[in-house]
Amino acid sequence: MYMTDAAQLFETDLSKFHVGSYRSASKWKVLLWYPINYFIFDSIIPWPYIFKSALLRLFGAQVGKGLIIKIKVRIKNPWHLHIGANCWIGESVWIDNLVRIEMGNNVCISQGALLLTGNHDYTRTDFPYRLGKIKLEDGVWIGAKSVVCPGVSCRSHSVLTVNSVATKNLEARGIYTGNPAIFCKWRHITPAKA
Repeated sequence: MYMTDAAQLFETDLSKFHVGSYRSASKWKVLLWYPINYFIFDSIIPWPYIFKSALLRLFGAQVGKGLIIKIKVRIKNPWHLHIGANCWIGESVWIDNLVRIEMGNNVCISQGALLLTGNHDYTRTDFPYRLGKIKLEDGVWIGAKSVVCPGVSCRSHSVLTVNSVATKNLEARGIYTGNPAIFCKWRHITPAKA
């Protein structure tokens, strides 16, 4: 199909792009975070979890007790991060938080997952950011290599299966799969064996 509308003849001009002021942290904090993120969090060295939690708090993150944070994790802006108690963040997770990401208690983010709070407005010539907060309520499980898109809320104990993309909210205790992720069944949890 060929476009003929005059408004559709404009072109993207990336020289007009402006980063904006999404960081909302002092310059020293931003500059100091880069090497810490690279050498501590995005490192293959298994630094102690308690040390990583302390660093996140130092940079403005709210972190509950019992955080397990594996190697090769990238966190863009810790001051936009809230992590509840007993959460797991797997290897090679990328937390691309241009704005707030909130995780409840007992949230599991499996290896290679991406939490993405921003993309671009492709309808404008200057290609500006479109930002949206992400909320992962208690007991949510984000499967390996999955993506949670800007503005998505994953309700209590919902599951996003391996290699899926959440573009819309996930209902409580729903299991979602695919790209874009669609509901496939309900999550039933049984008590642990004694």
